Amino acid sequence: MSLFEALKKLFVPAPRPLRPYHGLRERSVQCIGPHGLHRMAYTEWGDPANPHVVVCVHGLTRNGRDFDFLAQALAEEFRVVCPDVVGRGRSDWLGVKADYGFPLYVADMITLIARLNVDTVQWVGTSMGGIIGMLIASQPHTPIGRLVLNDVGPVITAASLRRIGQYVGTAPKFASMAEAEAYIRTVSEPFGKLTDAQWHHLTVHSVRPVEGGFAMIYDPAIGDAFRLNPLVMDVDLWQVYDAISCPTLAIRGAQSDLLEPPVHRAMAERGPHARIVEVEGVGHAPMLMDPAQIGLVRDFLREGVKAA
Repeated sequence: MSLFEALKKLFVPAPRPLRPYHGLRERSVQCIGPHGLHRMAYTEWGDPANPHVVVCVHGLTRNGRDFDFLAQALAEEFRVVCPDVVGRGRSDWLGVKADYGFPLYVADMITLIARLNVDTVQWVGTSMGGIIGMLIASQPHTPIGRLVLNDVGPVITAASLRRIGQYVGTAPKFASMAEAEAYIRTVSEPFGKLTDAQWHHLTVHSVRPVEGGFAMIYDPAIGDAFRLNPLVMDVDLWQVYDAISCPTLAIRGAQSDLLEPPVHRAMAERGPHARIVEVEGVGHAPMLMDPAQIGLVRDFLREGVKAA
């Protein structure tokens, strides 16, 4: 080996991967609502300098840690951001409970996207998170360039909302984590067949310690709207859906009571003409923890990077 080659080996650093892996980071952003400021927490995965950003938003009583399995699988290729919608997870609870609703949730997400300092994001939304995504994607100059709707669409059945209303905000205090997990397995049975490790993961991030045990990690007041104003008719969001033009993937749990088969099929024929897929053995909603479900979402999101 020549002297030059020896010196080069000593002083020239080895090549680094273009997108080095970065694990979970917990952050928050300050948002404003009708009655003041509140803090929205989020987890972030992947290279913080990666311009390819995926925002994953959870369902009504869930939180951003639901997406840990998906985020880990995506983190080498994407910057993945998983917020806790206000009133859930590590985010603040609102002082004025009537402020809980989609106008505030949409405004908070726009604030979050501004914090991320990117012009466009890809969006993965489960149930409520999908509705927030539809509302943003339907707007002129939307920052959403690609949309995954996980078991939600332009018609929300009244029956499913009544079912959800039976348990939202009514969970008891749990004496132990085992008791909490048994409850979560029961109310979340439509999630389908999860491993013991996955159920434990959901439980750990679904409860908070309180005096004498554990309680759910969301504000019980988010369920008030379901009980004070029970719906007798389905919610129709076709006007919103028809205004969406970005590439869209619509996933349905084959036994879902929230997204009915005729609506799911119609999503392929109207608005963004979504690519539709059904997941067998699951109701409301697929948890995107299974490798096949993760692969489905990842392949769709990769297409957005190739098209950029």
